[in-house]
Amino acid sequence: MSDTLAIAFGLVFDPYVLAVMLAAGAFGLFVGAMPGLTATLAVALLVPVTFFMDPIPALAAIVATTAMAIFAGDLPGALLRIPGTPASAAYVDDTHQLTLQGKANLGLGTALICAVIGGLVGAAILAFTAPLLAEVALQFSTQEYFWLATFGLTCAAFVSTGKPVKGLVSLLLGLFIATIGIDIMAGQPRFTMGSVELMGGVSFIPAMIGMFAISEVLRWALGSGGGRDQAEPVRQVTGAVFTGVLPVLRRYKLGLVRGSLGGTAIGILPGAGADIAAWVTYAVSKKFSETPERYGTGHTEGLVDASSANNASLGGAWIPALVFGIPGDTVTAIVIGILYMKGMNPGPTVMLYQPELLYAVFIAFFVANLLLLPLGYLAIKSYGQMLRVPREVLMPIILILCMVGAFAINNTVFGVAIMLVLGIVAFLMEENGFPVAPAILGLVLGTMIERNFMQSMIKADGNLLAFFDRPIAATLGVITIAIWLLVAAGAARRWWRGRPSTAVPSSAE
Repeated sequence: MSDTLAIAFGLVFDPYVLAVMLAAGAFGLFVGAMPGLTATLAVALLVPVTFFMDPIPALAAIVATTAMAIFAGDLPGALLRIPGTPASAAYVDDTHQLTLQGKANLGLGTALICAVIGGLVGAAILAFTAPLLAEVALQFSTQEYFWLATFGLTCAAFVSTGKPVKGLVSLLLGLFIATIGIDIMAGQPRFTMGSVELMGGVSFIPAMIGMFAISEVLRWALGSGGGRDQAEPVRQVTGAVFTGVLPVLRRYKLGLVRGSLGGTAIGILPGAGADIAAWVTYAVSKKFSETPERYGTGHTEGLVDASSANNASLGGAWIPALVFGIPGDTVTAIVIGILYMKGMNPGPTVMLYQPELLYAVFIAFFVANLLLLPLGYLAIKSYGQMLRVPREVLMPIILILCMVGAFAINNTVFGVAIMLVLGIVAFLMEENGFPVAPAILGLVLGTMIERNFMQSMIKADGNLLAFFDRPIAATLGVITIAIWLLVAAGAARRWWRGRPSTAVPSSAE
């Protein structure tokens, strides 16, 4: 253990890796601070760069980028009332009202400190929980992995969106895309339409870049993302950033603990992510608050809960990704794609054969969240200059980077075509209220579900009850089926209550 930790520390504290984390952190702050550009987009744009990196600096760059981008979304929310990332939308009214009251430093300083504390708590839980879960995961067979992946897809459809039907449609689309190519058992081509390129399946990285990055470029180009120009003059944060933050943390220390632990727990759920963590913890904070009427008027109580949950959820999302190979959110879905690209299979065997990689990720989380404090402070003070970059310059650069990344996967134009087609599909989905995240998770987990289902059926000679033979598999199966039944029952109840009356009018009428 001590030797492994020493190797991991040496890997992370290499000057090159630290320089990569610093540059990636600055990049994450910039992208996250741009209204409409998400942390997932920031990570997607890093993918072409990670081609030329070893695994440790590549993963460290993603960790740093994500941590910085999630916090940076608070900057346009506070100053312009435009959440930079979906995770910042839960408490944008509070941070913006604080700015209008001349307390921008209090709102952003509180958000920064809480993000750092929440991120460190999430990293600690990741470091202590992942190795223990890996030991359990080594006992998993194909039945357990089937139910675990199915549970992940269930969460993606029903937890990550307020409209389960549209989430389910998005999920099914992702599963359909995952079936394109050669059947993993029969060896027959499926849905290839005679294309030789499609026989290898739809490559995950171009699909992911297209569905997140290209859709954003299209939204800007067509003017459906709030306009091309900045509507308000840029406000600067004046005064000391951390003035008054310490009394706020002392007063709402329970909320800080609740947000950090709750955000980590929500992050573990596949498909949830930082935005769900922020909304849930903000709602819980308001529920238990003595002054719920002050929420949305510049109150710091909900801000403490939600901003700590934002960054805490990042560590939680890496737990299922590293231990089971199940993405906790869209960022870890990209991470899994990068690991496969570098010849490493995420899952419990990583702990056996490459433990230094796992511990290096844990250490990178701590380093990234500590770097967030000085870099976040500089971002708060210089945010006005970041906003001056014209979108007419920024968006074409993003498009070029996307095309280079999609081409570099197999050095073929076909990757660029996949990126563009799925980018248009994702744009149309979001414009009509269909979430993209379930489709991405369906694409990632579809092959895993099919492979484990078919292998289980072969071992059990076609007996479906074999999926409930083992205790862990039976537990996961019951939980997954129960979620589907509860959602179906809720939909049926809503339909029954809203159905038109079929009473026959009386003859007197």
